[in-house]
Amino acid sequence: MFRALPEEVHELGRLFEAGGHELALVGGPVRDAVLGRSSADLDFTTSARPEQTEAILRSWTRDGAIWDMGRDFGTLGGMRDGVKVEITTYRTESYDPASRKPQVEYGDTLEGDLSRRDFTVNAMAVRLPSLELVDPFDGLADLARTLLRTPVAPVQSFDDDPLRMMRAVRFVAQLGFRIEDATADAIEQLAERITIVSAERVREELVKLMLGAHPRGGLELMTELGLAAHVLPELPALQLEIDEHHHHKDVYEHTLTVLDQAIDLESPAGSGGPCEGPDLVLRLAALMHDVGKPATRRFEDGGAVTFRFHETVGAKMTAKRMKALTFDKDTTKKVARLVELHLRFHGYVDSPWTDSAVRRYVTDAGDLLQHLHRLTRADVTTRNRRKARTLARAYDELEARIDHLAEQEEIGRIRPDLDGNRIMEILDLTPGREVGEAYKHLLELRMEHGPLGQERAEQELRAWWEARTEG
Repeated sequence: MFRALPEEVHELGRLFEAGGHELALVGGPVRDAVLGRSSADLDFTTSARPEQTEAILRSWTRDGAIWDMGRDFGTLGGMRDGVKVEITTYRTESYDPASRKPQVEYGDTLEGDLSRRDFTVNAMAVRLPSLELVDPFDGLADLARTLLRTPVAPVQSFDDDPLRMMRAVRFVAQLGFRIEDATADAIEQLAERITIVSAERVREELVKLMLGAHPRGGLELMTELGLAAHVLPELPALQLEIDEHHHHKDVYEHTLTVLDQAIDLESPAGSGGPCEGPDLVLRLAALMHDVGKPATRRFEDGGAVTFRFHETVGAKMTAKRMKALTFDKDTTKKVARLVELHLRFHGYVDSPWTDSAVRRYVTDAGDLLQHLHRLTRADVTTRNRRKARTLARAYDELEARIDHLAEQEEIGRIRPDLDGNRIMEILDLTPGREVGEAYKHLLELRMEHGPLGQERAEQELRAWWEARTEG
């Protein structure tokens, strides 16, 4: 399986060997090759020091183009004929108990380098150019058993680099692996130590988890082992105590089910369809859509349980958490907006909407309409089949009305019949607050009545202005 590596990689191995250095393909690419998966990353480790690696890479790339991936960590990169490689000097590393940054020292042997890897399935290497498999910690056997286990004592491994705990639950989500009992116990014991890791590194692992094939499994382990309490405390907070009359469903289980159902509604990867999987915005919105419920739960007279305005509270909580995890502003804004809008459809079920209400629904969703469609449908987890069918039919009807209006009036790009320049021309105004108020008035009319046409819009504008100035 390793002979299929690009010829450029074999040549790189020969160059290191000629220079008296060891070179080995290591980690994820080896694991993925054994699993029959392709890997875009080619990570290598070497006995050569960075300056020696640099000299060999410059000759290998032919044009001498290399990049510094982290010289302080012993890592350099290069590319030749589309083959991208990253090469790191053998090393050991550990964390100071109060530091977020690893302390790096160069190592002397491949086996020693592999011992510092996160899990045995990632602690395998292939020497180049001989293609000898090096597996000192039985990673191949663990791979066959789909088992996650640390090469050294798990407490030592996670104490050295706490991010490995997040990587463990991420591999559960990505590959469907299970965590060995002693390894899981160590995560539970050291979960609080994840707080010394930078938010950026934690976010990267969380995103990879959410984009995995089995995010629910990873999230459940995050909660069970105590990581979520420090990384995403809104998730375990959803485990609300159910009253004896079961007046509200298990919000935690409901949330995970909504996530599963949202994933099922993604368009197939590579299809070019809406919400093409894996869709991070949709998945995060499904995960966070009910986080406002714990803060808004109220027990009413007669035993009823309410969560009034939990969508508004939840949107604010979502934005705050995503900001703390250093998500970009665009993703944060989209996810929070979907959380805010996820209940809007239920008003349609209670009382069918006017065309004006449908226009507002589409306008408020904006570019997120397809995401909102899927989140709303995924949010139906009732076991009452009749109720589920009623909700599905109602949303089918709403989507049909949206499509019908879209054909008639470009509902996805609703604008007033007059633009700002025409408003100023008619009312003899200069740019300012009054123009904005006039624009808003015409937009409200457009929402309520549909396209007015330019002549009627001008009449409505003059009538509004006269009433305003007389008032």
